[in-house]
Amino acid sequence: MQNRGSSIQKRRIISRRLFILASAKILLFAGITSRLYSLQISDREKYKILSEKNRIREWKTPPQRGLITDFYNKILANNDSVFQVHLKLDEVKNFDKILFRLRNIIGLTDKEIKKIYKKKEKLKPWDTLVISNNLEWSEFSKLNLYLHELEGAKPVVSSSRYYPYGNDLVHIIGYVGEPSLADIERLEEIKENLVPGLKVGKSGIEYSNEKLLIGKYGIKRYEVNSSGKRINQLEYIKESQGSEIKTTIDLELQKFAQELLKDKAGSICVMDIYTGEMIVMASSPTYDPNKFTHGIGHKDWGEIRDNPLKPLVNKSLAGLYSPGSTLKPLVALAALEFGTIDPDRSIECKGHKHPYELYGVKYHCWKKYGHGYMRLRNAIKQSCDIYFYEMARILGVDKLSIIAKRYGLGSNILKDIYFDEKKGVVPNTTWKKNAIGKSWYLGETVINGIGQGYIQTTPLQLCLMTAQIANGGYKIKPHILYDENINFENAKLKIAKQLANGTLPNSSDNNGNYLAEREYQLYERLYKNSQNISFVKDAMFGSTNEQYGTSYKSRYENLKYQFAGKTGTSQVRRITEAQRKLNLKQSEIEYKNRDHALYIAFAPYKDPRYSISVLIEHGGSGSKAAAPLAKQLIKKIIDRHKIREQTRKLNLTLA
Repeated sequence: MQNRGSSIQKRRIISRRLFILASAKILLFAGITSRLYSLQISDREKYKILSEKNRIREWKTPPQRGLITDFYNKILANNDSVFQVHLKLDEVKNFDKILFRLRNIIGLTDKEIKKIYKKKEKLKPWDTLVISNNLEWSEFSKLNLYLHELEGAKPVVSSSRYYPYGNDLVHIIGYVGEPSLADIERLEEIKENLVPGLKVGKSGIEYSNEKLLIGKYGIKRYEVNSSGKRINQLEYIKESQGSEIKTTIDLELQKFAQELLKDKAGSICVMDIYTGEMIVMASSPTYDPNKFTHGIGHKDWGEIRDNPLKPLVNKSLAGLYSPGSTLKPLVALAALEFGTIDPDRSIECKGHKHPYELYGVKYHCWKKYGHGYMRLRNAIKQSCDIYFYEMARILGVDKLSIIAKRYGLGSNILKDIYFDEKKGVVPNTTWKKNAIGKSWYLGETVINGIGQGYIQTTPLQLCLMTAQIANGGYKIKPHILYDENINFENAKLKIAKQLANGTLPNSSDNNGNYLAEREYQLYERLYKNSQNISFVKDAMFGSTNEQYGTSYKSRYENLKYQFAGKTGTSQVRRITEAQRKLNLKQSEIEYKNRDHALYIAFAPYKDPRYSISVLIEHGGSGSKAAAPLAKQLIKKIIDRHKIREQTRKLNLTLA
């Protein structure tokens, strides 16, 4: 019985074990089947993509920036091919080893190695690190030869910004550099195109027109072997180029103006007095924008940054200066418009021994022995300070402020393009109370009348002021980007309509006061009486073309090149009585204490089309340092006028 029971028990144990084993087999088979289903059916796409990723490598190439041209379609900002090496960090197993190999292949210096490690610290583990921005062809070829030994390394033929006339146009065009966090946050277009090697605008037109210039990144796909070596290219989605931007600048005149400013600190601006087109906007000293494209070195940056003449400042629109005597035509216009002075009234200028005196304070004329009896036209022509002291006193600073702002002073002109433009200061009694917390004094009005004191303007503002006087007193909008809808014929037509209609309904405030401060529409008349504008223009003609005029030595006898202008000398320090007695020449004074030299003009006189402003920092006298430069430039401007008009007509035809 025992044997039988034992046998039955054994069979039960065996059956149970067989059941467990069979169940395990079934579960194992089910698991394998489930996994196979997952691999081959459910996750088929996922593993297909992973497989393709092992077989295929993808490179994103930076977009091609749009070209920037001058008025004659000469390229001012171009794109050039460069050879680069990128390192995809998530594909690199041993960074130090790869960097050591790259160092030997492309000849990286210790300084460059340190920079690479610093850049790596700022990146995420899956980012791409640009090892070198600008390889030689020999280095690039060698890199491709050893590529199968360099995991994660990618040779890239990229596009780089190149400025063929760099130094002459850097303050207009600007430059590019690697995008910062602020750049990425500023524009969605930069964020979308954030690929290795991308360069974005940092200043000038490059910065303000980034949306138009940036373009769209491209994609290159390659088939690689197990070592990562490229076998063949499968697909290339070419990067798209940004829009082309055409400026109103004349490259030849711009280069000539920069040459005139060589070894000087200053500005030259030229503007079409009807269209508002900027023909020249030169600033000196300059620097090479090409050095910024691949990251400027410490030495080069230090030389630019520490230069006492401040090459980084666009002096045409970010340099603030007292306008000096270049303000006198506007002071005269204000006095005539408000009827505060009779142009035939005589005022005696007696020189340094008998200065203009107000409450015990003496105000001198620049001419030691005086000008004698002056009427308004002669006072402008010979730039008599005494006459303008008295005229400013009668006029008052608040009235002068209204006219100064109306003709472009104290305003942003190209702020939509240049974020660094300065507005300047056109003072009045309210301004001083709000800005300084003090009352206005009559003595401040007197010196304001000769362009000194609190008043601060940019050379571009002076150029606009001159343009709106020269065109007969009509509002224009300066611009540096070409607009085919703005041309001389349309401007003249709009002005003619205003003359035909007489005074427009909106040409005065609600109380019928034409001389109230307000905003003006494009081509709206700025004057109350056109005879006042004509008087000032005639006086500026005398200043340049008649004997005793302050810029008489810079005149042209040839009527074709004849122009009208006004000199200016802006003091940078107060002259004491002791210094006045020394009667030192500007060359004998320390450079930083010398006066700024200014000159404004419009040309040609009979049928004007262009306004010019010249400023030479610490140049001394406007008649000696600034007017001769304007004379040279004006001849070249007039000689090129016909070519410009022919090009304009051609552009309209092509459009």
